[in-house]
Amino acid sequence: MQTIVHEMRGIPHFLLKEYLQEMGGTLIGEDLIQGDGWSVHLERMEPFRLFSLSVGQTRLTAELEDDVADDFIERFKKKTLRAGG
Repeated sequence: MQTIVHEMRGIPHFLLKEYLQEMGGTLIGEDLIQGDGWSVHLERMEPFRLFSLSVGQTRLTAELEDDVADDFIERFKKKTLRAGG
Protein backbone atom coordinates (compact mmCIF):
# COMPACT_ATOMS: atom_id res chain seq x y z
CA MET A 1 0.00 0.00 0.00
CA GLN A 2 1.28 3.45 -0.93
CA THR A 3 0.12 6.79 0.41
CA ILE A 4 0.74 9.83 -1.76
CA VAL A 5 -0.04 13.39 -0.66
CA HIS A 6 -0.03 16.00 -3.41
CA GLU A 7 -1.12 19.64 -3.47
CA MET A 8 -2.54 20.89 -6.75
CA ARG A 9 -3.16 24.43 -7.94
CA GLY A 10 -5.27 25.71 -10.79
CA ILE A 11 -7.61 22.74 -11.28
CA PRO A 12 -10.99 23.32 -9.63
CA HIS A 13 -12.00 20.99 -6.81
CA PHE A 14 -15.14 19.84 -8.66
CA LEU A 15 -13.10 19.03 -11.77
CA LEU A 16 -10.67 16.84 -9.82
CA LYS A 17 -13.69 14.87 -8.56
CA GLU A 18 -14.94 14.45 -12.13
CA TYR A 19 -11.53 13.28 -13.34
CA LEU A 20 -11.29 10.66 -10.59
CA GLN A 21 -14.80 9.42 -11.40
CA GLU A 22 -13.87 9.20 -15.10
CA MET A 23 -10.94 7.03 -14.00
CA GLY A 24 -13.41 4.51 -12.55
CA GLY A 25 -13.91 5.93 -9.08
CA THR A 26 -17.16 6.25 -7.14
CA LEU A 27 -17.99 9.25 -4.98
CA ILE A 28 -18.38 7.83 -1.46
CA GLY A 29 -18.70 11.07 0.48
CA GLU A 30 -18.39 14.76 -0.23
CA ASP A 31 -14.64 14.47 -0.84
CA LEU A 32 -13.80 10.74 -0.99
CA ILE A 33 -13.55 8.85 -4.27
CA GLN A 34 -12.85 5.10 -4.32
CA GLY A 35 -11.81 2.93 -7.21
CA ASP A 36 -10.54 -0.60 -7.69
CA GLY A 37 -7.42 -0.71 -5.50
CA TRP A 38 -7.32 3.01 -4.75
CA SER A 39 -9.02 5.82 -2.85
CA VAL A 40 -8.46 9.58 -2.91
CA HIS A 41 -9.51 12.12 -0.31
CA LEU A 42 -9.73 15.73 -1.55
CA GLU A 43 -9.27 18.67 0.79
CA ARG A 44 -9.85 22.28 -0.17
CA MET A 45 -7.02 24.58 0.87
CA GLU A 46 -6.74 28.33 1.15
CA PRO A 47 -6.19 29.87 -2.28
CA PHE A 48 -2.60 30.57 -3.27
CA ARG A 49 -2.14 34.31 -3.48
CA LEU A 50 0.52 36.27 -5.33
CA PHE A 51 -0.22 39.99 -5.24
CA SER A 52 -3.71 40.31 -6.81
CA LEU A 53 -3.68 36.77 -8.28
CA SER A 54 -5.62 34.08 -6.42
CA VAL A 55 -5.50 30.42 -7.46
CA GLY A 56 -7.49 27.60 -5.85
CA GLN A 57 -5.62 24.73 -4.22
CA THR A 58 -6.61 21.17 -3.35
CA ARG A 59 -4.68 18.61 -1.32
CA LEU A 60 -5.08 15.02 -2.53
CA THR A 61 -4.31 12.08 -0.26
CA ALA A 62 -4.24 8.90 -2.34
CA GLU A 63 -4.13 5.39 -0.89
CA LEU A 64 -2.97 3.05 -3.65
CA GLU A 65 -2.55 -0.71 -3.70
CA ASP A 66 0.92 -1.57 -4.98
CA ASP A 67 -0.37 -3.44 -8.04
CA VAL A 68 -2.40 -0.43 -9.34
CA ALA A 69 -0.19 2.45 -8.17
CA ASP A 70 1.92 2.97 -11.31
CA ASP A 71 -1.09 2.76 -13.65
CA PHE A 72 -3.17 5.12 -11.47
CA ILE A 73 -0.38 7.70 -11.26
CA GLU A 74 0.21 7.64 -15.02
CA ARG A 75 -3.49 8.00 -15.86
CA PHE A 76 -3.95 10.78 -13.29
CA LYS A 77 -0.96 12.70 -14.67
CA LYS A 78 -2.47 12.57 -18.15
CA LYS A 79 -5.86 13.75 -16.85
CA THR A 80 -4.35 16.74 -15.06
CA LEU A 81 -1.71 17.75 -17.63
CA ARG A 82 -1.97 21.42 -18.52
CA ALA A 83 -0.11 23.20 -21.29
CA GLY A 84 1.37 26.61 -20.59
CA GLY A 85 2.65 29.32 -22.78
